[in-house]
Parts: sequence; C-alpha cells; structure tokens
Amino acid sequence: MNDTDFGLADLPLRDDLRGQTPYGAPQLSVDAALNTNENPYPPSPQLAEEIGSAVAEAAAGLNRYPDRDALQLRADLARYLDHGLDRDQVWAANGSNEVLQQILQAFGGPGRKAMGFEPSYSMHPILARGTGTQWVPVPRTAEFAIDVEAAHSAIAVHQPSVVFLTSPNNPTGTALPLETIEEVARIAPGVVVVDEAYAEFRREGTPSALTLLPSHPRLIVTRTMSKAFALAGARLGYLAAHSATVDALQLVRLPYHLSAVTQAVAITALAHADELLGAVKRLRAERDGLVDWLRGHGFAAADSDANFVLFGRFDDRAAVFQGLLEHGVLVREVGPPQWLRVTVGTPEEMTAFRRALLDVTGRS
Repeated sequence: MNDTDFGLADLPLRDDLRGQTPYGAPQLSVDAALNTNENPYPPSPQLAEEIGSAVAEAAAGLNRYPDRDALQLRADLARYLDHGLDRDQVWAANGSNEVLQQILQAFGGPGRKAMGFEPSYSMHPILARGTGTQWVPVPRTAEFAIDVEAAHSAIAVHQPSVVFLTSPNNPTGTALPLETIEEVARIAPGVVVVDEAYAEFRREGTPSALTLLPSHPRLIVTRTMSKAFALAGARLGYLAAHSATVDALQLVRLPYHLSAVTQAVAITALAHADELLGAVKRLRAERDGLVDWLRGHGFAAADSDANFVLFGRFDDRAAVFQGLLEHGVLVREVGPPQWLRVTVGTPEEMTAFRRALLDVTGRS
C-alpha cells in the first residue's frame, strides 16, 4: 500500500469516531462574517500596543516554563467575576472548550453519562464522545426553554455524572431562569455545568448562575474571553466552582497547559476590562433592534440574551444560507431545522445582512 491509498479507514481509529466529522464553522473571505459570534470591535491600537509589550516581556523568558497554575491570572479572573470568589475557586485553560473537556475528563469517561438540553452548543456532545462519555440529549420546549419536569424524569432515569446547562443558550440565545438552574443542581447526582460563554451580553437584570455557587458545591460556571472581551484569537476560557472542583481538574490538566504568552495577554486584557467590554452595550442594542426588524418583516426571531439571533423559518434554509453567502454575508446553518443564526456585527455589517436577506427571500 502506498501513501496515496492510505486513509482513515486504514488506521486503528476508535469505532465511535468512525464516520464522524470535525467541528468547525466555515472560514471564508466575505464582506460580512457573521457566523462565529465574534465581537466585531477589536482592541484599540493603544491596548494592542500594551498587549504587545506584555507579550514581548513574556518572550524574554520563553526558555522557561510558564506559571503552571496561572496564579496571577486566576486571581485577576476571580476579581473580575466578583461574587466573593477567590483564586482557588477559578480555573483557566485554552478556551472554554478545553475547560469543558477537562470537566468531562475528570467527571465523565467510559461507563458514565453526560446530559444536555437540545438544541444547544454542538461541542458538548462532541467533547463527551471524545472523552468516552455517553451523551444523553433531552429536547427543549418549542420556545427553547427547559421543561423542569422533563429534566427531572431524564435525570432520574439516566443518572448523569455531568449535566450541561447553557445560558444564554447557543444557538437560540435563550437565558435560563435561576430557578431552573437551581432545581437541576438540586436533583442532579453529579456536577452541573452552566456554560455562560455569552453572559456579558445578557439583558439588564438577568442574573448569573455565579450567585448559586455558595449553596451548590457541585455547580460549575464556565466563561470565555473570546466573545465580550473580543479575544477569540487569544484562546482563554475559565470557570468558577468550589475549590474542590478546581483540585479535581488539576488531576487531568496537562502540565504547563497555559503558555506564558496566553497568560500575559489575558492579564493585560483584564486590566482593561472596561475598555474591552465597552462595545457590549452597543451590541445589545443592535441585537434588540435586529430582533424587532426581523419580526417586523415577517421572520421568526428567538428572544436573545447573546450577541447573535436565531431567525427563520425557511422551508429551505440551505438555499437562504447560500443566497446570503452570494451577497457576501456569511451566517451559520445551525440549530433546529428551518432556522439560521446570525452574529450581531457592526452597523454596516447588519445593514448588508438586512439588504441581502430581503433580496434573497423576496420580502420588502
């Protein structure tokens, strides 16, 4: 057999990975890239320069391993989150996906189950599969909420070691009431992970699951600096939990997993949190205006507490997706059938999206 004849089928790949495809959104050069929920406003030139200086300082010591436990970064993250947290209750990794993977490595695995309420973040079942954890999906209601009685029944039957709650939910944008989170945390036999990747975009008055940590020691709240902090390229995710959970994750984390450069970038960014989060209010207003506009033109749009909007309904969403792409607007074909998801971009990008959508669908 020569190299040209050799493929995946010839490797001793795990059976549960055969036929699977890797996760990933299209990365295309378009006028309006509105498919990956990035913050459209980059760091200011002044902040970029300061980040560069911090990286240069870190570079002078790259012959040595970084702070293995990221102590300063974790202290700064605890200070940012507030809620009475300290460094020992915070953990950080290369993006929130690595945080979620470490949770499943510690609390999931062969013979154990993870549960989620779908539609939701598609990486949760992928990470479960990658760690040999059985995935148990439970459907959400037609309004994309979680039926507490259905959650009770599913948890009683399956006894999951890990339960994922996503709030605000991706791809629907739906935030969960604290009462729902608290009830699931009360009845779940294992850990409950509240994925709050889009927490900073919540509408005013929408509480965080961080408020429940003191009364629920098996609760974990995950966050990211990719979205509101406009640092998708830095790859920094983190969590807040009981210190015992942080101890557990250190049993599975790779040594020196956070580079000195990543730590330097994140620490500098946190020192300028007010500046980096300055666009959040603007994006919230743009999101709410987009929901009103979509509904005003006869489209369905889910209520959103994130920086994206799920909209539809289309008999052939693939055709609408392609039509938008041909107009230079890239959205995401994800979530329930007949729906598409659009990231909230700059006013110019949203104008391009509106024009393209009306043209593709023949509405006015």
